[in-house]
Amino acid sequence: MKTKPRLSFWEIWNMSVGFLGIQFGFALQNANASRILLSFGADVHHLSWFWLVAPITGMIVQPIIGYFSDRTWNRLGRRRPYFLVGALMTSMALILMPNAPHLATFIAPMFIGGGLLMIMDASINISMEPFRALVADKLPDEQHTLGFSVQTLLIGIGAVAGSWLPYILTNWMGISNKPAAEGLVPQNVIYSFYFGAFVLISAIIWTIVSTKEYPPDFYEDEKEDAKPKEKFKIPATMWQLLLVQFFSWFALFSMWVYTTPAIAMHFYGTTDPNSVTYQEAGDWVGILFGIYNGVSAIIALSLPIVANKIGRRFTHALALSIGGLSFLSFAIISDPVMLVIPMIGIGIAWGSILAMPYAMLANSLPAKQMGMFMGLFNMSITIPQVVNGIFGGLILQYFFHDDPLNSIIMAGVFMLLGAVSTVFVKDKLDLRKK
Repeated sequence: MKTKPRLSFWEIWNMSVGFLGIQFGFALQNANASRILLSFGADVHHLSWFWLVAPITGMIVQPIIGYFSDRTWNRLGRRRPYFLVGALMTSMALILMPNAPHLATFIAPMFIGGGLLMIMDASINISMEPFRALVADKLPDEQHTLGFSVQTLLIGIGAVAGSWLPYILTNWMGISNKPAAEGLVPQNVIYSFYFGAFVLISAIIWTIVSTKEYPPDFYEDEKEDAKPKEKFKIPATMWQLLLVQFFSWFALFSMWVYTTPAIAMHFYGTTDPNSVTYQEAGDWVGILFGIYNGVSAIIALSLPIVANKIGRRFTHALALSIGGLSFLSFAIISDPVMLVIPMIGIGIAWGSILAMPYAMLANSLPAKQMGMFMGLFNMSITIPQVVNGIFGGLILQYFFHDDPLNSIIMAGVFMLLGAVSTVFVKDKLDLRKK
């Protein structure tokens, strides 16, 4: 394999802009899917089951897309064809999901909404996995941390915009956040999903036009090809990161599913998803989610600096510790405005989760199988979400007495366990510096 040239900051920026669009759509889904499904008639105990479709589709789709993107080469390149197809499918799902009641004839809207949630997540995964592989494809080892940090910066920008958009449309532009009738989605959410579809397509096209990929022969190495073929082997670093990822993503899934009902119950005094008060709680959750994503964008470019000082393992462990303590602080806060403070800490953890595990992993993977391994590594994201999706509602009902705030506290405990696990990861780049 030829030596990869170092890329400028703006070249790395252009190749990552598409992630801004992906995360814009993903943020709309994360902040609004629970209240959309509740509006359609879903039971709060069953919310995590609906959310299961996201990690399950990711578990199936990402390794397949990774495998085939390693072996693809056409006029658009190696990874870019998947960016485009995934963006088109995601945009279609974004437009259709809030309109599920108008599509319902014989099937309940919540099941149509759940199906569109599955299509949306599968489509996002088609675009997302090759973006992770593209950073490793294009950048030399010493720029991996910067590359994934720039992705995190753009993810944060897209997520802030996506999370805040419903609130902005209501409070700045006067678009109603009240459903026109019971079982319908408010206009501010519908228009947000339409705009998200436009942003996603535009950002993906930006990356496709501005970024060129290295041809397949760039990764050929005559000496390497002359060696006997080694058996497929998962690197030790990947195994070690699996436990870290399990704790981290179990916590994140709890946050995405239960933050809206928890805040509506404890800070707005309602459990009725069709009430105006509940919709106000949902809009405020969008603001809070935007804050943690915004913080992740702000700290993204500082991560390589901190990692250079204390190593990537301890940088990630510190960030997860801050995130875990922030989740636990929900138990002692009484003013919804003060929830901004723990969201800052969660944003620090989120920024590291989006960058550090991938940076630690990329140095240990074979270049010609980067897409496949990144796809397999996605199981460290999807499996904990599946486990949480299966058992989260049961834990809520039988152990937490139907109080979703306890699920947020549980998220804090799991995030702290992830911090402890990170200390035991062997990072090749950290070891080289010793």
